[in-house]
Amino acid sequence: MTRAWLILADFLVTLLLLVSLILFYLTPPQKKDRLLGMEENATFRLPAIDYNVTITLEDLIRMGEEAKREHYLRERYPKEAYIREEFVIKNKFLSRTLEEGLREVSGKVGDPVFIRIFKEESLLEVWVRTGTEYQHLKDYAICAYSGALGPKLKEGDRQAPEGFYKVKKHQLNPNSKFHLSFNLGYPNKYDRAHDRTGSFLMVHGNCVSDGCYAMTNAKIEEIYDLVESALQKGQKYVQVHAYPFRMTEEMMALYSENEWYDFWVNLKEGYDYFEAEKKPANVKVENKYYSIHEANE
Repeated sequence: MTRAWLILADFLVTLLLLVSLILFYLTPPQKKDRLLGMEENATFRLPAIDYNVTITLEDLIRMGEEAKREHYLRERYPKEAYIREEFVIKNKFLSRTLEEGLREVSGKVGDPVFIRIFKEESLLEVWVRTGTEYQHLKDYAICAYSGALGPKLKEGDRQAPEGFYKVKKHQLNPNSKFHLSFNLGYPNKYDRAHDRTGSFLMVHGNCVSDGCYAMTNAKIEEIYDLVESALQKGQKYVQVHAYPFRMTEEMMALYSENEWYDFWVNLKEGYDYFEAEKKPANVKVENKYYSIHEANE
């Protein structure tokens, strides 16, 4: 009988912890919201709580892991956490308009485009080539993406993909039910080599996600126009590199025990190439790995 009471007590303590985590995510402090990619001076409104939403045990576990990860980051790498926060708050590429960005880089709509996505910062970067190298044009806060850090594995897992993707003309959808969209081309050759399944993984508008990277309608209009115009002007495809986070040595060390660390080491090769050359690498898939080759554009 005593053992039964002890088990019940443990269960109640665990339940109390999970409820606390849920409340934490429903009413996050303003400082944490800025880390999620909100523009500086943005007006913040608490979301309405839908009491009909079913929260699964998997959701609760993920919430706990995310809270633990954020705490661990700030405890072990306080300087890196500060840099990440300052980057989001003071990032000039977020605050300036597209027109200002084009003037800054002496570019125009129709120039070749390259896109990078960072889940942890909820950020989409747009780069344009105006000469021999790509220049940083503008950043857009991602309105919503589903899942956690790590690649998409199967249809229905509600996970946004990570990896190297290409967008061609036929992947554009101006009549999308999500305002505008372009398909990332998941699963690519790498995904198929690892038996990963899924379909219709996109960057789109309407600010709702079930495995996609969702923007506000105003932002997707600008991004879509840049991609579509570049393709119409002769760019064969627009590369989209989707990363879990900025793949610095500090961040890689932080996630060295993560189950996807080896996969991220492979992604880092493409990240490092672009950081050094300011050109997206020619990415191939060999022996179930991404292989990075000299840029061919």
